[in-house]
Amino acid sequence: MTHIVFFEKPGCAGNARQRKVLLASGHTLEPRDLLGTRWTREALLAFLAPLPVAQWFNRAAVRIKSGEVQPEALDAETALALLLSEPLLIRRPLMQRADDQSRHVGFDTAAVDAWVGLGTKPASSSLEACASPAQSCTSPGEQHANV
Repeated sequence: MTHIVFFEKPGCAGNARQRKVLLASGHTLEPRDLLGTRWTREALLAFLAPLPVAQWFNRAAVRIKSGEVQPEALDAETALALLLSEPLLIRRPLMQRADDQSRHVGFDTAAVDAWVGLGTKPASSSLEACASPAQSCTSPGEQHANV
């Protein structure tokens, strides 16, 4: 199948479910720490640029859920600067195919299936990280409510 570089938040239960689906579909993964990666403007835009700015953000991040950060109100340059300074706000996973270097953001199962193929369809149509309202995304030093 396909080898995928998989940028995730270490310890995230949502990312673990996503990895499991990809592996069960026969793909191989190269997990990488999304928060520990030294993102450049160009590298992050390679993933995000095709999407509307509001879809660049992890909706379960505390600062977004609290209303402190409102993605719909941000222009691309402001949003990018914020994401580079606070990678916890980046929607995840970020995935890149090794064979053609194509990229994908998030884990809507239909979109991921169209991108790389998912032999067995998961029960949920969306496996976005931290998708449950009961879960939240915290900084690495805080307790992980989604682990």
